[in-house]
Amino acid sequence: MDGRKGMPADAETAPAKVNLTLQIRGRRADGYHLLDSLVAFADCADRLAFTPGSRLGVSVAGSWAPATGAEADNLVVRAAAALAARIPGLQSGHFTLEKNLPVAAGLGGGSADAAAALRLLARANGIALDDPRLVAAARETGADVPVCLAPQARIMGGIGEKVGAPLGLPPLPAVLVNPRVPLPTATVFAALGLEPGMPLMSAPQAERLETRPGRQTVADWIAALQDSSNDLEAPAIRIQPAVADVLAALRTSPECRLARMSGSGATCFGLYPSEAAAARAAASISAAEPGWWCVATLLR
Repeated sequence: MDGRKGMPADAETAPAKVNLTLQIRGRRADGYHLLDSLVAFADCADRLAFTPGSRLGVSVAGSWAPATGAEADNLVVRAAAALAARIPGLQSGHFTLEKNLPVAAGLGGGSADAAAALRLLARANGIALDDPRLVAAARETGADVPVCLAPQARIMGGIGEKVGAPLGLPPLPAVLVNPRVPLPTATVFAALGLEPGMPLMSAPQAERLETRPGRQTVADWIAALQDSSNDLEAPAIRIQPAVADVLAALRTSPECRLARMSGSGATCFGLYPSEAAAARAAASISAAEPGWWCVATLLR
């Protein structure tokens, strides 16, 4: 996906990451969970601008800015600092983040922001996106950051460090809905109840999707996704029942072909046969639940 169309050279979009599937396959002795996930990216996004300078910092605006927390905790700053630690003399500067995506929502917003910062720093410093130092900084910043570096549909595995080749997924018409309740990732993983050192369990769900031909239709992909799941959906609903309400709203909307939670929630997605159907569903859900965040989009 070309997230930079129409953007100036010193700015990047940070598209929402959607887990079309999410299987938790075990837990390492150090506590990290092992996963297998088919990840796609939406047209809705945060936006990040960069101004070279002597001081690293970030300012945040936008509808979700109050929920982003302190500057030192922002993943944009942490990613830039991780890269600077690996590249002496790195040209850094100030970032301006327009926060349009919900926070703690299962959309990888902070990770997408961090990846956008790394792309901007790479461009400003003449660094290739596959430079091992850039990839290492992404991994240090967060488990979802590596897959967000080049936002295209692909399989991710391990603790997030294993990133497959682009899948050639056709644009999937979708609706994203968040009930405006935060659902911290650590809380949901704790509710899953896997003990450290628990070995790999079932075979990876997403593996069979990775080899599918890229020129298949939207209907083909939705049918294939029906056989997968999100293992965090049940514990997320136990913690925050509003997730079940969102899923019910999506599943009962006309023409919805599949509804599932993304990541650790609370955002859920519905897949539809056409952009027009997705737009109608988003309008209907927004009218019924005006307090929810609801957008029609394309997943790629």
